[in-house]
Amino acid sequence: MADRPLHQVLAAKQRTGRTISVVLPALNEEETVGDIVAVIRHDLVDQVPLVDEVVVVDSGSTDRTAEVAARAGARVVHRDDILPRIPAVPGKGEVLWRSLLVTGGDIVCFIDADLREFSSDFVTGLVGPLLTEPDVELVKGMYDRPLAGASGQGGRVTELMARPLLNMHWPQLAGFVQPLGGEYAARRSLLEQLPFPVGYGVELGMLVDALHLAGLDALAQVDLGVRKHRHQDGQALGRMAAAIYRTAQLRLARGHLVRPALTQFVRGEDGFEPRTYSVDTEERPPMAEIAEYAARKVA
Repeated sequence: MADRPLHQVLAAKQRTGRTISVVLPALNEEETVGDIVAVIRHDLVDQVPLVDEVVVVDSGSTDRTAEVAARAGARVVHRDDILPRIPAVPGKGEVLWRSLLVTGGDIVCFIDADLREFSSDFVTGLVGPLLTEPDVELVKGMYDRPLAGASGQGGRVTELMARPLLNMHWPQLAGFVQPLGGEYAARRSLLEQLPFPVGYGVELGMLVDALHLAGLDALAQVDLGVRKHRHQDGQALGRMAAAIYRTAQLRLARGHLVRPALTQFVRGEDGFEPRTYSVDTEERPPMAEIAEYAARKVA
């Protein structure tokens, strides 16, 4: 990030006239979403005019996520109110896909809503290459991911599932440090052409599809330092890994696979009990194919 200080990034924005939307997908993140929004608003809206809108897309929170985000200065939109013609399904990718319809920036920057000790340098670092390098289409963040209260690093699904898949099947992408990271930015002109896996496979699917659509030279990554966030338990990570594997399968052999399921085990009164979960398989089409989106661009 040091090679693109804020004043240089701001000058590039003013020179190019590009607008920037920051999107936070959120589900029950009342403890952290307000601080993230407040930092972005203070540093990059009020202090310097880099970010044009901060939008939190609430995917069905049962806590005070929406209230806290709005009070901090975000525009809050509920997932189910976007494109009601198509019933929403649970999943992060679903929220990111729908966010394209309620944002207007030429550049869209996605930030997870569970980050702690958040710095606005994340946003500046991600959008910087898109403002200063005309051939760059998508920028991923890379960072250290310390495990709270434990030694070692997070990113277990990355190391055990995503990285082997990319190295074996898409070696051009082997150099991405955090392929599943939730902090990245892209040009709207690219995002609207990509299909979006509705669940946890969205980051891997987006990276692979962007490679094929735009080429490796259009993809970049920036070092954002340290990322601290809430970590999920092992079984949740197993479900995430299954969705990511399925996303890779679809891209390797579309149309030749059965609908998968994942069985996990928990200990009950009578021993281990199975719990079977369906794995996210649905994908949303490129937003450019949606009539409501096309009509909005014409209007």
